[in-house]
Amino acid sequence: MPMSDSFSKRLSPILPDIVDTFGTPFHIYDETGICDTCDTLNTVFAPIGGFKEYFAVKALPNPHIMKILFEKGFGFDCSSVPELALSRKIGAKGDDIMFTSNNTSAAQFTEAMDHGGCILNLDDISLISKLPAVPDVICFRYNPGPRRSGNHIIGNPVEAKYGVSHDQIKKAYEAAIHMGVKRFGIHTMLASNERNFAYMVETADMLLDIVTELFQHLDIRFEFINIGGGLGIPYSPNDQLFDLAAMARGIMQSLEKFRKKNGFVPRLYMESGRYITGPHGVLITSVINHKHIYRDYVGVDASMAALMRPGMYGAYHHIHIHGKEHLPPSKTVDVVGALCENNDKFAIQRQLPETREGDILVIHDTGAHGHSMGFNYNGHLRPKELMLQKDGSVVLIRRAETMADYFATLDFVPQVMPANAS
Repeated sequence: MPMSDSFSKRLSPILPDIVDTFGTPFHIYDETGICDTCDTLNTVFAPIGGFKEYFAVKALPNPHIMKILFEKGFGFDCSSVPELALSRKIGAKGDDIMFTSNNTSAAQFTEAMDHGGCILNLDDISLISKLPAVPDVICFRYNPGPRRSGNHIIGNPVEAKYGVSHDQIKKAYEAAIHMGVKRFGIHTMLASNERNFAYMVETADMLLDIVTELFQHLDIRFEFINIGGGLGIPYSPNDQLFDLAAMARGIMQSLEKFRKKNGFVPRLYMESGRYITGPHGVLITSVINHKHIYRDYVGVDASMAALMRPGMYGAYHHIHIHGKEHLPPSKTVDVVGALCENNDKFAIQRQLPETREGDILVIHDTGAHGHSMGFNYNGHLRPKELMLQKDGSVVLIRRAETMADYFATLDFVPQVMPANAS
């Protein structure tokens, strides 16, 4: 079910006051819900010694949220230098950080290995030669190709740009050993928003099989396997919850089988983002226009710049109208923003109660890949972010972008290369 009842009960009574105080649009996140999900994840996997979640920073790169996660024992999965800097700013370092990048430059690797270092997760065998020094620990992102299927968000592994192929994986670790690396792990990421727990157990089994093979051939005792993220959430009211407990039981059984066969067992790492924060955020926007042509349109003051997923993926986000949650739908409408793009729509042919200008729309499950995927096409500016704290107060955790921000990159010292400079 989109947006938990507990989040709704906390937010709904004070939402008009929040709108009066901060204005729309804005994303607002639920500290209580995020903490509860962190606790559940840690509790379910507690029997697995050394379990660690590396939150995917790309899902919600806000230091106020990341501090909460860090206090829960989470590390951070970073894919860029700014994400590394953000993680380090709140105190993460060394094995608290996994650098999972692709198409990475030598300069980026230098930055990753400086300032306390991190776990390097290499996306390609050729990247070994770009490392500025021997890392403390290294793993490779494994792409099984036709041996597994992905899903529509992350794509077929054969077509994906990510990872080391099955035929290359042994050579990759041989090269790392030759370089002098002493500590190893292995990673994969095959699906996104996957709600079948069995798929994730199969992913763990796949990595354990590879680890067994490499242990036998190269005598590498892997410290960890990282099954990636991709745990799904129920965006639609008809979607089923992901069975986290069943996933944990299945992986624990697989790890025990591995221990009996090999005499040791690697730690389990994950890098979920959406599962941790996705259900605990909503986009609040106000109705500003109605249009009636071949279809009926409800125009709001947010746009695709604040939430790209519906336009980019055709993703469903549940919507309710504040104060009209229990009214039956009476209109079939498209809910749209103001971008000069026809896919700037939060809902297409959605049945909703009738709206009036000034009505507050609550767009569910924007706590991951919402604000972070924002952009500035048409000069649209990304909205503010708020957090509903455990004590019921609401705090601004990112201000809205301004035109000064938008034009900041045009404020620079002119630089010209003269003609025929060479």
